[in-house]
Amino acid sequence: MARPPSGSTHDGDFTEFVQASWPGLYRTAYLLLGDRGLAEDLAQTALVKTYAAWSRIDDRAAAPAYARRTLVNTASSWFRKKGWRNELPTTSLPESSYASDPSTRPAVIDALRELPPRQRAVVVLRYYDDLSVAETAEVLGCSTGTVKSQTFQAFAKLRVLLGDAVIPETLGAHRD
Repeated sequence: MARPPSGSTHDGDFTEFVQASWPGLYRTAYLLLGDRGLAEDLAQTALVKTYAAWSRIDDRAAAPAYARRTLVNTASSWFRKKGWRNELPTTSLPESSYASDPSTRPAVIDALRELPPRQRAVVVLRYYDDLSVAETAEVLGCSTGTVKSQTFQAFAKLRVLLGDAVIPETLGAHRD
């Protein structure tokens, strides 16, 4: 049964959703784009599109996945636009729940920028958003085999850029 398209319950539910999902959406957008301003724009655009579909999302537990998929699809369309700059300088990183050696973060962010957009999306969704292979494939609209091959290729390039000390040989090998 669909929820009504307007009213305090509709807006209240969505407001709660935005408050809970903003940090994760913003972090994913930042890792995909490498720029704070563009990441905010992308996360806001994904939330606007999610709001437009809010009355059709019957299962509120599915809303975060819907918003994440919308975010990735929107980023992909931005990457296809002529003149898109996918390498942008940055001096600081957003807060993250990802536990790593803080001294390697700038190098990792720089290395992520070296990856093609699809490989970058796979790495961000799998290892920063902690999605499974199947969940990542669903978000990206591709097969699980594509996710696995893109992960393998991305980590091969990241190992060249960062070394085995930062990206161990076992990382990205068999994580379903």
